[in-house]
Amino acid sequence: MSDAHPQERSQAAVLESRPPLLEMRHISKQYPGVKALDDVSFSLEHGEVHALLGENGAGKSTLIKILSGVTMADRGEIYIEGKPVVIDNPQKAMDLGISTIYQEFNLVPYLSAAENIFLGREPQGMLPGFVDFKTLYREAQQLMDRIRARFDVRTPVNQLSVAQQQMVEIAKALGRKTKILVMDEPTATLTEHEIEALFDLIRQLRSEGISVIYVSHRLEEIFEICDRATVLRDGHYVATKKVAELTRDEIIRLMVGRELKEAIPKVVVPIGPPVLRVSHLNRKGVLHDISFEVHRGEIVGLAGLVGAGRTETARAIFGADPIDSGTIEVDGKPVRIRSPRDAIRAGIGLVTEDRKQQGLVLGMAVRSNNTLSNLQALSAAGFIRLGKERSVAEKYRQELSIKTPTIEQTVKNLSGGNQQKVVLAKWLFAGAKVLILDEPTRGIDVRAKSEIYELMNELASQGVGILMISSELPEILGMSDRILVMHEGRIVGELRREEATQEKIMHLATGGE
Repeated sequence: MSDAHPQERSQAAVLESRPPLLEMRHISKQYPGVKALDDVSFSLEHGEVHALLGENGAGKSTLIKILSGVTMADRGEIYIEGKPVVIDNPQKAMDLGISTIYQEFNLVPYLSAAENIFLGREPQGMLPGFVDFKTLYREAQQLMDRIRARFDVRTPVNQLSVAQQQMVEIAKALGRKTKILVMDEPTATLTEHEIEALFDLIRQLRSEGISVIYVSHRLEEIFEICDRATVLRDGHYVATKKVAELTRDEIIRLMVGRELKEAIPKVVVPIGPPVLRVSHLNRKGVLHDISFEVHRGEIVGLAGLVGAGRTETARAIFGADPIDSGTIEVDGKPVRIRSPRDAIRAGIGLVTEDRKQQGLVLGMAVRSNNTLSNLQALSAAGFIRLGKERSVAEKYRQELSIKTPTIEQTVKNLSGGNQQKVVLAKWLFAGAKVLILDEPTRGIDVRAKSEIYELMNELASQGVGILMISSELPEILGMSDRILVMHEGRIVGELRREEATQEKIMHLATGGE
């Protein structure tokens, strides 16, 4: 610094004395039965990408909701550029330059990208009450050009890919002159190429002085894109550190409060006879001659790129989608599956990719969700025996370590990892012989992932056959006894555990021979 020009030294001094862009001091928030945040502080510098880390239930979502004006803290203060502010509704947050992009986008599907970008603040035409669409489209296109989006802003949002919809959300935020952009699990449904494009955009925003609060369970992303990281645990502040000074193991230790055992603790168990046999399954334009087996005690990984047909295969086996031809056998016996009810009766369970929309009834209690797939086991003369239902739900709460104050808690109030355990409990109670897991650890934290893996090992040791769909190759490689690879609706290869590598899987998944 001593060799710097005097003007440069004075500019540096100004920057050093500049208050943080955002400070949240001593924030506390209590919900019935749960202390979501207890004396948590967080700061964000100008032009910084700051990771907010923690297990599900650590308090990240509550902190973001308070910053976004969705809910108010019971105690604590918020400062923007050194000035105290009160954020008591989402509009106030937006007026202060704070925009949040949630995992579930806040877009109107049947409006165009441009209309979504300017929703609620449309440029007015010559006559009162009329929109100046020429200006709207021009300014929307300027915002899209700024973030290098390459699609027509007149396109309805429901015709855009997930990555393009995310671009619309970012453009919407920039159109409000955002200073602070909160991104909640932004890569959860993106391909590798789309993730790289998103990271390039975040770097561009950072260079323009926009600060980003980045919430993600994918720790490898933190090292690629973030400057600092703040860790929360059980509603308490743990630490804030420069990412360059952290290792993956240290982040995990800060998040869970202890060293985790092997990240993917696969246990090899004896493999029994085939429990599921799929033969020549076809659905025009979607699935082509799908044939494979899953044995008792075996975990078969189903890998492939987005759109390869993995989820479609799962839904066809489970009877959620029709097939044109093909046969399915369970325990060596042919079964006719025309609906999910048929699949459940045959002993097949499906943990869907979207647990909130397809795996749970969010407005119902943990107790009711646990038993939903096997109510006849609890019924007498057409009535559910509540005492027995409570004992079943309590049994699975303890066995699966479901974190909930009570089995009467509404399931929507649980963290993602605990919601996933409730879904698994539902199929355990139904006595599934075959369990299809579609992205079983998406959007859940490292400890919950480890618990799901241990549960999969336990189920395999009990003779359950597991078909696991995952976009995370380390998970596929770590947990699978065999790996099937799909490309364009076909199974194009099979790899044994000992011969499988990421390179071999990707070679097959991209159409290689």
